[in-house]
Amino acid sequence: MSVYDLTGRKALVTGGARGLGAGMAGALARAGAAVVIGDIQEESGKATADSLRESGATAGFVSLDVTEDASWESAVAQTVAELGGLDIVVNNAGVEISGLVVDLDPAEVRRMLEVNVLGTALGIKHAFRAMRPGGAAGAGGAVVNISSVAATIPFPGIAGYSATKSAVDRLTRVAAMESGKLGYGVRVNCIYPGLVPTEMGAQLAADMATLGLWPSAEAAVGDVIDLTPLGRLGEVSDMADAVVFLASDGARFITGAGLPVDGGMGM
Repeated sequence: MSVYDLTGRKALVTGGARGLGAGMAGALARAGAAVVIGDIQEESGKATADSLRESGATAGFVSLDVTEDASWESAVAQTVAELGGLDIVVNNAGVEISGLVVDLDPAEVRRMLEVNVLGTALGIKHAFRAMRPGGAAGAGGAVVNISSVAATIPFPGIAGYSATKSAVDRLTRVAAMESGKLGYGVRVNCIYPGLVPTEMGAQLAADMATLGLWPSAEAAVGDVIDLTPLGRLGEVSDMADAVVFLASDGARFITGAGLPVDGGMGM
């Protein structure tokens, strides 16, 4: 059996209703994992889970507001009950609100802090509680957090977002150290995705033109490509396959790491 085969593993993917999260859920399922999608978007989340089941996967949906501790507790309990365990948590749910520092809106920054930082921290918390010895699942596992190339480069117009994604990187490393020191048996890593033309990525490009930083969304995208040694935007599958790798035994001696999946943009 390949070290990248996830047959028998049970995964929870936050923000899995659409975009990168849906792609990650699909890739985990194709690698053999049973997958539960956690999202506040119930209709599209259930539709994504239905699509995975139609392709032969074991998949389900749980309502999850990543900013709420009680919501996490319930979602993890439901996942463990439905799948019979929990081995993989992907903290993908996130929001990006563009804006210049000179026009910083405290409410928008608080929203990003709540979803991107607190949401990821709570995800790690409840993954640990379920996966550590004596937990509801109790067999160890892997947590994969989704940071961003924005954590590694000074891209204009996204200061708040960059700050929150930098925080995800730090959370990842401290959590990995705690898991190791306390014998939880849970590896914790993150990826730094480059720009992907999902709905969020397209909106970011449009925002760059609205803010006056580029003459058009197309010009902003063109400059991103020019800054990328591999000469293209990222694809959902690029990010999803990296998550599968970090969740698999192929990454069994990797923890506390940040993996750039950005075509070299942030190097």
